[in-house]
Amino acid sequence: MVTSAASAVPRLVVAAPSSGSGKTTVATGLMAALTGRGLAVSPHKVGPDYIDPGYHALATGRVGRNLDAYLCGPELVGPLFLHGARGCDIAVVEGVMGLYDGAAGEGELASTAQVAKLLGAPVVLVVDASAQSRSVAALVHGFVSWDPEVRVGGVILNKVGSDRHEVMLREAMESVGVPVLGVLRRAPQVAVPSRHLGLVPVAERQSAAVDAVAAMAAQVADGCDLEALVRLARGAGPLGATAWEAGEAPDGTGTRVAVAAGAAFTFSYAEHSELLTAAGAEVVPFDPLRDEELPEGTAGLVVGGGFPEMYASELSANEPLRKAVAELALSGAPVAAECAGLLYLSRELDGLPMCGVLDATARMSQRLTLGYRDAVAVSDSVLAGAGTRMRGHEFHRTVVEPGAGAAPAWGMRTPERRVEGFVERGVHASYLHTHWAAEPGVARRFVERCRTS
Repeated sequence: MVTSAASAVPRLVVAAPSSGSGKTTVATGLMAALTGRGLAVSPHKVGPDYIDPGYHALATGRVGRNLDAYLCGPELVGPLFLHGARGCDIAVVEGVMGLYDGAAGEGELASTAQVAKLLGAPVVLVVDASAQSRSVAALVHGFVSWDPEVRVGGVILNKVGSDRHEVMLREAMESVGVPVLGVLRRAPQVAVPSRHLGLVPVAERQSAAVDAVAAMAAQVADGCDLEALVRLARGAGPLGATAWEAGEAPDGTGTRVAVAAGAAFTFSYAEHSELLTAAGAEVVPFDPLRDEELPEGTAGLVVGGGFPEMYASELSANEPLRKAVAELALSGAPVAAECAGLLYLSRELDGLPMCGVLDATARMSQRLTLGYRDAVAVSDSVLAGAGTRMRGHEFHRTVVEPGAGAAPAWGMRTPERRVEGFVERGVHASYLHTHWAAEPGVARRFVERCRTS
C-alpha cells in the first residue's frame, strides 16, 4: 500500500490556454531549477508524447513518465503518478495542448484539466502575453471560471516584451484575483528545434539539449517565484490511490529481450521495460545505428517508435544487423514493432533497403496521421489474443504499402472500420502506439512466447 507521505507528494500541473504558449519551457525549466536547489523532482507529461519526457529526464535525472487517461484509463492516472513519484520531494506535471483540450469527441477525457482533477493538483497557467495587455485578465478569468473543480493557483506570463508591458499585465491581473507567479521575457536561447512530429528528441542533440535545459532553468529561476510555486505544490492533499506496480521479477536468469534504442528509436514508455522485467525478461538495449549484431542470446525483439526516416541511410547501411533481425524474425521468435519499428521491418523505406521482415514498402508522406484510436486485435499474436481491446495513438507522416500474406494486427473502431498492421509468424507490427500498463497481460504473453518459441 502507499504510505501517506507518498500519496501526499507536493505536486502541480503546468498548463496553458493553447499549444505554443511555453508549457515545455516553463515545466522543464521549473523541473531543472528545483533539481538545482537539491529537490528530488518527479517529472510527468500529460498525454502520449514521447519527446518532452526526454527533456524532463535531462532536467531531473529521473525517468520522464506519461499520464494518459485515454491510453490507460482515468483509474490508472493516480497509481502511475505515485509509481513515478516514489521517493521524490515534489512532482511537476506538464500538460498537453490547451488546459481543457482532450480526446476528440470525448469531452474532458485525456485533457490536462481532467488529469489535474484526478491528481488533486493545482494548476499553473502559462500565458503567452506577447500580443496582449489588459485582455490577459479576461483570458485568465475565462480559464479559471470554466470548470470550478480545476484549481488555477497562479499564472506565469510568458514572452513579455518590456518593463512597461509587465506593469500593464500585472495591473490587469489584479482584477482577476489569481497571483502572478512569474514573468518571463522573450528568450530565443531556450528555443528547442522542431520538425514534422514535434521537438527534436534529446538523444539526437544531447549537448545542445543540455545547454537548452540549463537556459530554461536559469530563465525560470530568474523570472519565477520558486518559493511560491513550491508552496502551491505543497497545498495538494493526499491522493486516494495505490501506487502502480509492474510486479516482482522472478528469481533466476531472465529470458533475453532486445529493445531497440539510440537516436533512431527514442519512443518508449518506461513501464514497458518494467513490465517485461516483471514478466521474467532480461531487457537488453541495443542501437540499430551502431550495433552490427543483436545481443547474444536474444529470444525476442522490441522495436518501438522514433524517427527512422531521419536515419534511413544509416539504418540501411548497417546490413549485418538488418540480416540478424530478419533471421530472428524468420525463426519465429517474438518481435513487437510500433510505428518506427514497422518501417524498419519493411522491405524498404524511401527506396532504401530495411530488414525485409514484412512484405511492405514505406515512404514519407505530406499527410499527418494523428489521433487516439480504439482498437481490437483481429488476429492472435505474440502480444494479444484476437478480440483483445486496447486503446492506442497514431502519430506519423509515413505510409506503408503492404504486399500479401500477413494478417492485420488491429481493427480500428472508427466509422470506416479499417484494419491496420501485420501479424506474421512471431511478428506483431503496427503504427499503433499502446501503453502496456493498461493491459499488463501483453508483456506477460510476449515474454512467455519468447520463453517457448
